[in-house]
Amino acid sequence: QVQLVESGGGLVQPGGSLRLSCTGSGLPLLHYTIAWFRLAPGKERELVASINWNGNNTYYTDSVKGRFTISRDNAKNTVFLQMNSLKVEDTAVYHCAARNGPGIIIRGRPLVRNDMDYWGKGTLVTVSS
Repeated sequence: QVQLVESGGGLVQPGGSLRLSCTGSGLPLLHYTIAWFRLAPGKERELVASINWNGNNTYYTDSVKGRFTISRDNAKNTVFLQMNSLKVEDTAVYHCAARNGPGIIIRGRPLVRNDMDYWGKGTLVTVSS
């Protein structure tokens, strides 16, 4: 059974940090482009960051640039999202997703939901004082 499993979410105060992990079960992530999306109440699903198969290319949405870092350890079959200087507006369910194909830019645009082949169930990040 192919699964993506996220972990690392929780409650943190503004300015704090969390590191999310996405592990593939039955899915060798080495062959996949991985992205983190988030879904907040009342908002549309948003791409947060993406990384190509070997980690040489990354993309970040403007609101997280300089605060979040996406990385991967293919030997551990895991992708990480380090989130620093968290803000209340970062509160959301964070999902990782895998795309069986190269590239983090498709036809001149960042990845969107329909580009992805597999999804995790998500982990909740709450930023609150």
